[in-house]
Parts: sequence; structure tokens; C-alpha cells
Amino acid sequence: MRCLVTGGAGFIGSHLVERLLGDGHTVVVLDNFSTGRLENLTRVKYTSGVAGKSASWRTRHDSPDGGVSRINPNLTIHQVNISNYRVKLIKFFQKIDWVFHLAALADIIPSIEDPIVYHKSNIDGTVNILEASRNAHVKRFIYAASSSCYGIPKTYPTSETAFIDPQYPYALTKNIGEQYVLHWGKVYKLPIVSLRLFNVYGPRSRTTGTYGAVFGVFLAQKLAGQPFTVVGDGTQSRDFTFVTDVVDAFLLAVKSTLTDKILNVGTGTPQSINSLVKLLGGDVTYIPKRPGEPDKTQADISKIKKLLNWKPQISFANGVQIMLKNIDYWKSAPLWTSKKIEKATKEWFKYL
Repeated sequence: MRCLVTGGAGFIGSHLVERLLGDGHTVVVLDNFSTGRLENLTRVKYTSGVAGKSASWRTRHDSPDGGVSRINPNLTIHQVNISNYRVKLIKFFQKIDWVFHLAALADIIPSIEDPIVYHKSNIDGTVNILEASRNAHVKRFIYAASSSCYGIPKTYPTSETAFIDPQYPYALTKNIGEQYVLHWGKVYKLPIVSLRLFNVYGPRSRTTGTYGAVFGVFLAQKLAGQPFTVVGDGTQSRDFTFVTDVVDAFLLAVKSTLTDKILNVGTGTPQSINSLVKLLGGDVTYIPKRPGEPDKTQADISKIKKLLNWKPQISFANGVQIMLKNIDYWKSAPLWTSKKIEKATKEWFKYL
């Protein structure tokens, strides 16, 4: 198939691109590189052989393995701002079969500080991609939604029918984006599936942003020999889901005949932050609990198990070990201390 992945240079997107190419598909990546990194796609830029005129990935870098390589003819990357309606996105969608929409701004604090930017990226950008997909008559559209739409859930495990209660602009914009996706499926018969992702982690997880994802924070602290900054007492738990399991869900969804469906993607087995730091090994310093965050996230995954026969394959212990084996990736990650976090989260406490 000819596939288009927005945010394909990001954490989850780059793993999805790897998998699609490995399965023999052709991939077009749209990314503005605001948070995505070109380095995330290093492993798929090249194939063995001699460079040819048909190559679609243009680079001035030499082959990373020092051998004779040619540019991967099945991968095309465009630096594009999808939230800019004046950009004629339709030209990138010619003959595209599958669209995976992952491009979005993440992080809580920046969304509180600058909600307009998040609206443009996560809502306007989604509408632009939907319209391009509709006009190009794509066969399947898969949306990366966020479990943050549930806010502080009233029931655990949390099902897709749970009350929607976003606690901050990031969560709100992702949920509104999902509503647009569902609406385009209803009105224009665009074959869509929305996957609500729970606490995805794995190699190449985000290292940027004001107080980023917990693994990026902790692994940078471990490399620097600094204590882990644990929020509250560390008993709060998260439904950590390994990135390759998430990619499996994307592939099963796009190959299915399902449409107009919302599916949770998690493990159903939350892990405490204290158990995470025990597996990582190191000292701990505790910082104040933050408003707007649930004490637990736990996905009810009975629906995706039934409809797609999907279930997670990577245990939490094995996933953490994989992270530790790839720890050098976080050498350039921001090093957060309790004082830096206190300063950076002022707005969070102010509004929530």
C-alpha cells in the first residue's frame, strides 16, 4: 500500500514508519520537525545497493554503516506545517491508500501557556489532513487519539464510553480532533478508526518539551547520576504501553474493515511510578503532586481485543530493560531537577 504518516519523524510515528517499510509498503512522511527528529528515521533512510535516480529520500549525509548504500526509494519525507491551510496538502496525498494521522503538539504546560498554538496544530491541522484525505479518496484513515480525554476517570478500568472530561488544552484539542475525525467518517463516509493511546513508551520517546514524558525525564536523570523526580508519593500508576504494541494496533486497525470506531490501546495493567524507579535503579526525590492528573490510568481493552484480536506483547519489565539498553539516546535530553520543575510548572498550579 501507499501510506502517508503525519508526524512520521516523531516517537511513535518513526516506529510506525519502520514497520510499514519493513512490511513492504511505500511511505510518505509529513512532519514540521518541531518535536520530531530526522535522526529517528536514520535506520530506514537507506537500503543496500547503489544510489539510483528513482531515490526519493534526498540527503547529503553518508551511509551510517560506512558501506555502499542507496537512498531508500520507498520513503519520501516532506517538511510541512499541516496547520497552515494555505499549504496545498492534497499534492502529498496522490494515490495514497492509508493515512495515519499522528502529528500533534503534546505536553500539558505549553498547552496551558499557549492554547492557540495547540488549537492550530491539533485541531486545524487535523481538519486539513481530513479534507486532503477526503478529496484524495483514501481507503483508510487512522487517528492517534489520547486517553487524556478521560481526565480524572470515575471508573477503572476506563472504557471508551466513559465520561469525557479534558483537564487542560492539550487533552481538549486532541479530543476535538477526534470528534472531527468521527464527523468526517459520518458525513463524508471516510473510513476512520480512532485509537486512544495510553501512556506510550519505548526507544526514541520524547525528550523535549516543558517537563516531558516520564521515561525521557528519568533516563536523562539516570545518565547524569541525578535522583529521579517522583511526583507525589510515587504510588500513582500509569497504563504504560510499549510502542511496538501500539504500532501493532495501528496495523491491525488499518487492515481491518472497521469504521467509525473508537478503541482504547493500553495494557489494562497499570504500573506504579515507584515500581518504575525500582526497575530503573537509583535515588529518588519527591516533588509536589500536580493538579489535573489522575492517580491512575487503566485502559479497558476488551473492545480492541474483541474487534481486532489485539493484545499487548511486551511486559513492563521487558519494556524497561529495552529502554535501559537504548539509554544513550537520552544523552541530549533536558536534565530536569526539582527546582527546574517547580519553576516550569508554575502555570500548571496557577490555573488547575
